[in-house]
Amino acid sequence: MSGPVISADVDTAAVRARPQSGVSEILDSRTANVGSIPVRRALPQRARRTVGAWCFFDHGGPLKAPAGVGGIGPHPHIGLQTVTWMLAGELLHRDSLGTEQTIRPGQLNLMTAAAGIVHAEEHTSDGRVELAQLWIAQPSATRDGPGEFEHYADLPEVDLGGGTATVLVGSLANATSPARRDTDHVGVELLVRSQLVVPADRAYEYVVVPMDAPVEVDGRLVGPGRLAYLGPGREELPVKAAEPARVILLGGVPFEEPILMWWNYVARTREEITAAHADWTQRRARFKIPDSQLAPIDVPPPLWAPPH
Repeated sequence: MSGPVISADVDTAAVRARPQSGVSEILDSRTANVGSIPVRRALPQRARRTVGAWCFFDHGGPLKAPAGVGGIGPHPHIGLQTVTWMLAGELLHRDSLGTEQTIRPGQLNLMTAAAGIVHAEEHTSDGRVELAQLWIAQPSATRDGPGEFEHYADLPEVDLGGGTATVLVGSLANATSPARRDTDHVGVELLVRSQLVVPADRAYEYVVVPMDAPVEVDGRLVGPGRLAYLGPGREELPVKAAEPARVILLGGVPFEEPILMWWNYVARTREEITAAHADWTQRRARFKIPDSQLAPIDVPPPLWAPPH
């Protein structure tokens, strides 16, 4: 189930490398487990911590979900938006706002954590489950605000000749997603049948992530488990596939605010993370636990935190 929105590893992201115009790089995803779910983690990368404001990308599954209640138990977030895009199966989202929302293939959940939110993702069937789980770093203007949740059963599509694009967040060509956007960024699913050209914004940097079959990007072959980074300065992105391929394309204006990531938190300082994690582990009002059949998830405090 790749939409659980939890990163189980420690990752400190300091000031990012400034993107170079026109540069292209092929990078490897890394494998990890989120609970019982195998994932390919495309972001963050040691060399590329963010692409636009996108700071995290897990491709979860495919896997056969076990019968009974499973998934990812209640866990906290701050300073980010989670984007869950279902490819197969279904999940039940529960959060501290009181939301209960089932998500199915072709549907999008967008949750804004801001100052603090808690959610859980539960399996609701015992069939095949696959999804893309993404995080967007919130800018200072909105990251201390209230949490929100949005669900979209239908999103705009664009015919690109050799395939179609579904606009998850932001705008592409003449189509704009209704999902909330706090920075200038875009997220798109491409279904590539042969060859297509994606219109690009010269101010954006991009990453192209094949999900199930290799594609050619910028004249270079990129297979599942790898990704192509493309720096700003492009007006179009040619993508070619020898067989039908599903691709996630992310882009945005480079995110200039330095961020610090640890566990499920996106912050600016260690002190913010230490305070948030203390509020979570001590079950303070900031992080109300939603009604879920799964147990809350706890991890030890960061190594830099003083003992309580």
